[in-house]
Amino acid sequence: MPRHALLTRGERYMCLLTLGWRQNQDTEFTFLLPAGSTECFYQTTVKNWSIGVEYQVIAGAGLDVGFTLISPSGYRLASDFRRSDGTHTVHPTEDGDYRLCFDNSFSKRSEKMVFFEVIIDSGNDGGHEEWADVATPESMVDYKLEDIRASMDSVHRHLERSRQALVMLRAFETRDRYLLEDNLWRVSFWSCINLLVMLAVAATQIYTLRRLFDDKKRVCT
Repeated sequence: MPRHALLTRGERYMCLLTLGWRQNQDTEFTFLLPAGSTECFYQTTVKNWSIGVEYQVIAGAGLDVGFTLISPSGYRLASDFRRSDGTHTVHPTEDGDYRLCFDNSFSKRSEKMVFFEVIIDSGNDGGHEEWADVATPESMVDYKLEDIRASMDSVHRHLERSRQALVMLRAFETRDRYLLEDNLWRVSFWSCINLLVMLAVAATQIYTLRRLFDDKKRVCT
């Protein structure tokens, strides 16, 4: 559940969110990072596992944030400054909570929308025991159980990589759509300004020409 804590450095509130994990389960999250603030998230891991973090700024002026990955023992494992995206992997992990911090303190007026994914991998497949229970020597005479396990592991890894690639492509699509909408608004705004300027210039020219040819002097006879 979300928690709130007071930062000792900078005296700024952070939003602390503990992301639940399960074996080989990935977590996706999209949040709004206010201007001039820092938000951190905590991910619990087990020793000798691996954790991967991928993030993408999909909306906001500049499309950049700062990112820091800190280990449970307090070591800074990765640090990015004003990046639009990034990927970091830690292997092996240690017991405890890894801290993922996103920094927007350098932007005083623009908030950012950030998408990130946390990938937890235990390094083994929990389905091995189930396969071992189901496969008996009588029913699997013509097959090698180890070959089946290796094939299943390979398929699982490829499916996970495909899913992760699709997730990141969806984040890129969201960012590109935001850029297109923002550029469309700018083009429409300046087009209207140019149209108004052209109409004003045309009206001024017509008025000036009429004043030049308008002779108000009367001829007395």
